[in-house]
Amino acid sequence: MEKLKIIISGGGTGGHVFPAIAIADELKAQIPDCEILFVGSDNRLEVEKVPEAGYEIIGLPIRGLQRKFSFKIFDTFFRLIKSLNKSRKIIKKFKPNIVVGVGGYASAAVMRIAAKKGIPTLIQEQNSFPGITNKMLAKNSNAICVAYEKMERFFPAEIIHFTGNPIRNLNKAKETKQEALEFFNLKADKKTIFITGGSLGAKTLNNSVIQHIEAIHKAGIQIIWQTGKKHFASSKEFYNKHENKEGIFITQFIDRMDLAYKASDLVISRAGAISISELALLEKAVIFVPSPNVAEDHQTKNAEALVEINAAIMIKDIDAEKELIPKAIEIISDEEKILKFSENIAKYAKPNAAKSIVDIILEIKK
Repeated sequence: MEKLKIIISGGGTGGHVFPAIAIADELKAQIPDCEILFVGSDNRLEVEKVPEAGYEIIGLPIRGLQRKFSFKIFDTFFRLIKSLNKSRKIIKKFKPNIVVGVGGYASAAVMRIAAKKGIPTLIQEQNSFPGITNKMLAKNSNAICVAYEKMERFFPAEIIHFTGNPIRNLNKAKETKQEALEFFNLKADKKTIFITGGSLGAKTLNNSVIQHIEAIHKAGIQIIWQTGKKHFASSKEFYNKHENKEGIFITQFIDRMDLAYKASDLVISRAGAISISELALLEKAVIFVPSPNVAEDHQTKNAEALVEINAAIMIKDIDAEKELIPKAIEIISDEEKILKFSENIAKYAKPNAAKSIVDIILEIKK
């Protein structure tokens, strides 16, 4: 029997990369001898995280579209041509049975070439409002796996599959909560807030911590503070100058997210689709601060859906530096409210999303 070969393309942020890895892991679990090749951008998160997960990746020189005219548009155009040519060579050499696109501009070139060659393609759309890449690719795709209802507004209804978002295995931690706290040099007798702006970080969340660090100490709360790569230097500089460092664990990226979630009593997060899927599966109480810099303001819509069923709190980005930490201090001491948020957000969990997507992959493969 011919060995199954799959290309998984896309990336850019953790919201694209980690679902891609979850799909690959499920493929390997079901078909151990299948061959999986990742294709992403040559300068984004995937070139680091995919090899760490044990998979081969080839980088493309492609970059994002320029929304305003500048001379960079010419560089973007030439990079696109190079990426299309490289994608053509990759597909010719690897001979995939199917190409899976997880979003991000890196998936555009590979998915486009695959569709032209008659190779089946599948889109995994994480968000309630699709990005430009997936909208363009949809008309030539064989299947589109989504995590939100009413996606026929954007995609052909006959090829939509409601699977939920595949996520990392964050239930893998065998450690107890106390051991998770010890991992971050934190104490078991204090409430813990996990503050994360995602892989790139969120300036607003970091500024909120900096402005209210004394209030955090006064309330007897400890924090796991993931600054993100872009804001680590400035945040660490503040931390180094701050006299009282007790109860603060600061880092730019957390590899053991399973332990960070287990250690926390309350999470402060952006409202990206993958973050919501993870928090729902882990039944975590959360305060969402939607990013204002996303297409169609879809993070606000994501968060509002949970606020409506009393599954989370939402604070607008513009208000966060003033209101976020005081609200978090108020909420974390209300155990009844924390429990209610935990129970209600669990209703959004889709624990078998990766399996559902792989089932569809195997159904439509060449």
